[in-house]
Amino acid sequence: MSNAGYDAVVDVDDEGDLGHTDLQEDLEFHNSNFNETQSRKGGPGGGTSGGSGLPPPATAGSGSGSSKRYLWTLSFYSQFFDVDTSSVLARCWAALYPRANFLDVLEGNPDLYGPFWIATTVVLILFLGGTISQYLASEGKGPFAYDFKLLSGAAGLIYGYTLVIPVVLFGALRYFGSESANLLECWALYGYANLIWVPVALISWSPITILNWVFVGVGFGLSVAFLLRNLYPVLSATDRQTSKILLILVIALHAGLALAIKILFFAAGSPVSGGPEGDTPPAAGGDQPPADTPPRFF
Repeated sequence: MSNAGYDAVVDVDDEGDLGHTDLQEDLEFHNSNFNETQSRKGGPGGGTSGGSGLPPPATAGSGSGSSKRYLWTLSFYSQFFDVDTSSVLARCWAALYPRANFLDVLEGNPDLYGPFWIATTVVLILFLGGTISQYLASEGKGPFAYDFKLLSGAAGLIYGYTLVIPVVLFGALRYFGSESANLLECWALYGYANLIWVPVALISWSPITILNWVFVGVGFGLSVAFLLRNLYPVLSATDRQTSKILLILVIALHAGLALAIKILFFAAGSPVSGGPEGDTPPAAGGDQPPADTPPRFF
């Protein structure tokens, strides 16, 4: 019976007498799971069947060539931009109104999509704000000429700061033994910290100098507080003296960014525009002074 895949169940009385046993009532046959058990134990792939409830092995699919990403392929960089619009908006909101640690908001998936477009927006706003500031300062002093050195200066300042400073900070943290440092998280943190400069640049075209200083100071305070709040757990992984030095460097470098934004883009005749303060573009048609300039006798 067992070879046919059945189990025999027989009821025997105390005396062991089978003579009066009614096989129709007392002998029962049940389907055996012997073959199924054997196939699970010895059959190929039995351990990964859907009914077993076991996860696939860790090496499953790891040997496929399609999962490899090389530095010179687009798929390598696309993984850093794998984020949807709702996640980017949520991270922007968390950068402006921080309630929790921003690294927790990232949920282990830092992106470069938001930092790239935030930095690009800041560059364009700085160029427009600086142009408006120069136009207001030179109004009534001759024809106004656009100075695209403001655009290249803004791009060099914002892209350079957002790209280089996190790399330097990451290298310093690794050098001093911080195992929790992550380069992508540093880039994301500094990239989203630039978001505060968008409203500051929109407001700071005002010709009132003290008002511009107030706006830039508020932007610096909010952005540096955001950086320190999220960098402190990572910096504290180093020794106490090193963490203090790194904190001071973070504050000093960010203060340098704020000063550069104020001096280069929100002051008439900034060094980026190519002339000392008070200079105006030459009149059209040559180096002749404007018509309203009084004649010089000596």
